[in-house]
Amino acid sequence: MAGIIGKKLGMTSIFDEQGKLIPCTVIEAGPCIVTQVRNSEVDGYNAIQLAFGEKKEKNTAKAQIGHFKKANTTPKAEVVEFKLDDPEFNSLQLGESVTVDRFNVDEYVDVIGTSKGKGFQGVVKRHGFSGVGGQTHGQHNRMRAPGSMGASSWPSRVFKGMRMAGQTGNERVKVQNLRIVKVLPEKNLIFLKGAVPGNKGSFVTIER
Repeated sequence: MAGIIGKKLGMTSIFDEQGKLIPCTVIEAGPCIVTQVRNSEVDGYNAIQLAFGEKKEKNTAKAQIGHFKKANTTPKAEVVEFKLDDPEFNSLQLGESVTVDRFNVDEYVDVIGTSKGKGFQGVVKRHGFSGVGGQTHGQHNRMRAPGSMGASSWPSRVFKGMRMAGQTGNERVKVQNLRIVKVLPEKNLIFLKGAVPGNKGSFVTIER
């Protein structure tokens, strides 16, 4: 599993060779700096740590500043570790740069991000409840209500995991098998078919 860190710029659409319109998410991926190389002799496993996005030094802990200086780079905003099982990434050394030219068109990748937070929501928006069917027969303010949540004398409580209203979104989400439609190495851009989690400007992780 090797990949790259990117920033979601937004969505657009492009035409393919057959004239079909393809909705795409544009991601600014890299250049990412290798800030640490782990090996099985010292750490027990093989992995690389990539960093992306600039961060002010005054907002960075001194320990992190020293960590980034070992890789001869400035403080970074996002740091992600990738386990190594890809020969193309196994030869990376400390301080090297990883760019989008390592990915090819029509290749399939997985994208991990934090979904948009929607605050406290009811059961209709959060779980897709349909609410009470009609508005007649004396129904009043029951259109989006959750309905019954359990029995009375037994168990005299609500079971854990009951689908109810609550915090929605703002979760770590992984979308699998997104096709790479276009790669622009000169601008560090990668176009993925479909939508990826997160709002504009949020960091995402692209994995093979």
